[in-house]
Amino acid sequence: MSPRLEALKVRLQEALADHIEVIPSDCGELTIEVGREALLDVCRQLRDHDGLRFEMLMDVCVVDYLHYGQDEWKTESATDSGFSRGVVPGVDDDAAGRSERRFGVVYHLLSISHNVRLRLRTFASDQEPPMLDSVIGIWPSANWFEREAFDLFGILFLGHPDLRRLLTDYGFIGHPFRKDFPLIGNVEVRYDPEKSRVVYQPVSIEPRTLVARVIRDDTRSEPAPVEQQEPGGHG
Repeated sequence: MSPRLEALKVRLQEALADHIEVIPSDCGELTIEVGREALLDVCRQLRDHDGLRFEMLMDVCVVDYLHYGQDEWKTESATDSGFSRGVVPGVDDDAAGRSERRFGVVYHLLSISHNVRLRLRTFASDQEPPMLDSVIGIWPSANWFEREAFDLFGILFLGHPDLRRLLTDYGFIGHPFRKDFPLIGNVEVRYDPEKSRVVYQPVSIEPRTLVARVIRDDTRSEPAPVEQQEPGGHG
């Protein structure tokens, strides 16, 4: 990490040592993790502490760690099984390998005062629906970010004043960025000329398993042997 981030790391450990854990990074950036019970207290400290002053929340994103670290795809031959997006509806989450730390919520922070950035990660509760305190009272810019996370991942942000879907339609069923969301969806829409309006109906296409693309050796992409190349000539 840069000297500036190393200095920030020291200030964070001095101010929040009892609540945070520094996550190792291979890309020279600084990420800390906090338990969801201490999230609001830590966020207020990050905003108000003179040595930190993270006045701006740039983004909130979510990572679904379902099946994290597990992979059934092979690299040299194709398979028609594994953790594809061709999910069969109704599969039990526990049987599918649900993690207690499934939904990681990541806050991207900017300190204008110190010209430095920070990532803060926490995990929503492992109940259904997953829950986490809203930080909208600390950074008002969290409003749409939390609505987006609710819409796409189904996380309920407690204390959010207007938690509604943001990107999908009001009649949409499920949360499309979850890894166990069926690729074909749950419903489809069409225009009904008899009713003169758009109607919802059960999805009509069949689910299918996606097979990862396998790159194989192909002699067509290899350079031609020297003896087959056309001779270049000089007069």
